Amino acid sequence: MPPASRKPRARSYDPARTRAAVTAQLAHVLDAVHALDPGQLKLPTRLGDWTVGDLVAHFSMAVAHVSRTLEQPAAPAQDLTLVQWPFAAAPLAEQVDQTVRSMAAAADPVDLLDRAAAQYAEVVPAAPDDRIVATRVGAMRLDDLLVTRCLELVVHSDDLAAATGQEIPYDRQALAATVRLLADALAVKAPGGSVEVRIPPFAVVQCVAGPKHTRGTPPNVVETDPLTWIRLATGRTTWAEARESAAVGASGERADLGPYLPVLS
Repeated sequence: MPPASRKPRARSYDPARTRAAVTAQLAHVLDAVHALDPGQLKLPTRLGDWTVGDLVAHFSMAVAHVSRTLEQPAAPAQDLTLVQWPFAAAPLAEQVDQTVRSMAAAADPVDLLDRAAAQYAEVVPAAPDDRIVATRVGAMRLDDLLVTRCLELVVHSDDLAAATGQEIPYDRQALAATVRLLADALAVKAPGGSVEVRIPPFAVVQCVAGPKHTRGTPPNVVETDPLTWIRLATGRTTWAEARESAAVGASGERADLGPYLPVLS
C-alpha cells in the first residue's frame, strides 16, 4: 500500500447520495441478471476464465460483504482510508477468485444475488454512516465502504454488459464515485503535478512527478470519458489500445500514463 505521505487531499462524498447510488446500481444489475437465460450464465467473460455465472456470484459477494461486516461488532478505530482501499484490496484477487468459484459451484448465482440484495436492503439502511466496520483489508467507515460498492457494481456492470451484449444503465452518482476514486488512486500511485488528468464531467487530478503546473493551460494533459477511464484503471483496456482508438487524448511530453496503468495492480 502506498505510504500515507503520498495520499492526495481527501475528497468528500455525500453519504446519502452514495447510499442511493448503491441501491440504484444494484437495481440495474438485478434487472440485467434476471433477464439472463441459463445458457447465458455459461458465457465467457473478459475476466480470465470466469463465466457470467461466476460474475453474478461476485456481485453477490460484493453486496453481501456490507451486510456481513455490519453483523460483526464495530471495529474500535478506523485504520483504512477510502483512497487506500484500492491498493489494499488488489492483493486479494486470487482469494476472491477462489471464493467466487466456490460460491458459483455450490449454489445458483442468481439466487445468491437475490438473497444478498434482500439482506442488504434489510440491514444497511439503519446503520449509521460513521459506523466503523471491519473489512477484509482493514477497518473503515461505512460511508467509505459504500463508495467502494459503487466501484464494484459499476466496474462489473461493464463486465456483464461486455459478456452478454446487454445495455446496462449506470447510475450517475455511482459512475461519478467510481471515476473519482480511481482518479484519486492514480494520484497516489503516481504522485506529482506535471500531468493533469481530466475525466469530464466527474474528475480532474494532477499526477506524475515533474514540474508542477500552476496557471494557464497545463503543458501535459490527458483527457478521456468515464467508461474508458474505468477500463484503463482496472486493466480492461490498455493505454496503447485506448490511444489507438482515440478514446484518450494526450498532449505533452509527460502525458503518458502507460507506466502507471492499470491503477489496480
